[in-house]
Amino acid sequence: MSIYNCNRLFLLYSTGFAIRKALTGRGISNCVSQSRRALTSGAEATLRTGGGFQLRDIRRRTFSSALPRLSGTQPIVGGNSSSSSSSDPSREPPNFKKLIAVVLGASFIFYIVSRSMKKTRETRRDMKLDVEGPKVDMTINQASSPAFSRDQVSVIFVLGGPGVGKGTQCANLVKDYNFVHLSAGDLLRAEQAREGSEYGELISTYIREGKIVPQEITIALLKNAMASEVANGKSKFLIDGFPRKMDQALKFEEDVAVSEFTLYFDCTEEVMLQRLLKRSETSGRSDDNIESIKKRFKTFVDTSMPVIDYYKSKDKVITIPCEKSKEEVYELVTSKIKDRLTI
Repeated sequence: MSIYNCNRLFLLYSTGFAIRKALTGRGISNCVSQSRRALTSGAEATLRTGGGFQLRDIRRRTFSSALPRLSGTQPIVGGNSSSSSSSDPSREPPNFKKLIAVVLGASFIFYIVSRSMKKTRETRRDMKLDVEGPKVDMTINQASSPAFSRDQVSVIFVLGGPGVGKGTQCANLVKDYNFVHLSAGDLLRAEQAREGSEYGELISTYIREGKIVPQEITIALLKNAMASEVANGKSKFLIDGFPRKMDQALKFEEDVAVSEFTLYFDCTEEVMLQRLLKRSETSGRSDDNIESIKKRFKTFVDTSMPVIDYYKSKDKVITIPCEKSKEEVYELVTSKIKDRLTI
């Protein structure tokens, strides 16, 4: 039996005997000692019979034993009470004020204990949710090696702040060098719009608030898209807008494929903001608004920059300044990746 239920039972017994004391005048120390004896004997009896505590039975027994019976030997008020009073000098006249005070006090204590236990359970639940995050059911590779070897596929991560021009440069590489462009954002939006998707509403909420969608969903979508392209003979992939966090990077390379390097498009927030606001006039995207854009800037700095720093420490980052024209940026891209990858 839990400590919480033990407290409830002791409170119940104490309240019952206190009521009896208030009505019959019995001493308070006797009331408390009887409460403890009743709770102990009740527990021992239950253990002897192999049963469990039944709160409703104990409640019934408590109040039936605590409240004085309406009999000639224990009258409540008035009547022929002189003989009983004379035989018990410690008996006092009933005190209904004490009775009300005891009931109210016990009720208040029980309310405080119950509220405290409820808050404790809610806090533990919230902590568990914060640690574990949202649970999703999409299956990813559980093997010790990635699903695709480096002989099968070449993967380049493409990172940069929102509005930096990643999509434009990836489209040029697809056209000229036969890459497959997989945009994590586009895959998520497609899944969001897919009829019957159980993750559509979750994805919509995360994108609208500028947050990062749980990695299980994103990695599963990327793996499925890559498998489909590999089956069609494709082997070179640009993974655009991914990984956004360190755990995504490590999990993808563990379960899907090891990246060759990361293309990092660097740009100031002022330029990115101007590009995004211009794009919002025709894009129709729910996250192309000033509030979402600012959240996305902050998310990128807080979560994606550590990924870039991590791959820099492994000499796996090519930085592309992209405040110049699209043509000048693309020329710089092709010249730099030729040194790292045969295309």
